[in-house]
Amino acid sequence: MQANIAIGLVETSSIAKGVETLDAMCKAAGVKPEIHLAISRGKYIIAVSGALGEVESAMSKGAETAGNALVAKHVIRNIHAGALAALNKRIKSGITLEAVGIVETKEALPALFAADAAAKAAFVHVVEVNTGRGIGGKGYLTVTGEVGAVRTAVSAAVKAVGEDAIVSRIVIPNAHEHVGEAIW
Repeated sequence: MQANIAIGLVETSSIAKGVETLDAMCKAAGVKPEIHLAISRGKYIIAVSGALGEVESAMSKGAETAGNALVAKHVIRNIHAGALAALNKRIKSGITLEAVGIVETKEALPALFAADAAAKAAFVHVVEVNTGRGIGGKGYLTVTGEVGAVRTAVSAAVKAVGEDAIVSRIVIPNAHEHVGEAIW
């Protein structure tokens, strides 16, 4: 299910430049900050939401303001509601745990981009999308569902961000109940 909103993602190598970029993005267009925080290695991440045109305007201004401090930027059109809901929090599923898929990214924000692709590619539950909080500036996403759907989702996530952006990816078929306790 798509949320019918766009998300703009910006990652900077400087906290101060990140705050300045957030300010410029919000002034340039009618966007809502979803996340904006300093993460490990002195980086700053920003995710803004809104209508596609507004997000694209904000992203243009954000990239200009960030300048050489820009690490990464992405726009997600019609973000999947499950990926957005799991942004920096865990969403417990009401379904029986079958398979678990985890994709770990080298940078923080590609995890959300990958989670959106995973959720759109297969019928999976997005448990969590961590954009660098407490994990050294890396990101990861966790999905659950039927084994084939989880495999498809993990493959789509990796394809969306590219092999070079991936640290690790796993699919655990028939996950033990303790794994469920760990991820929820």
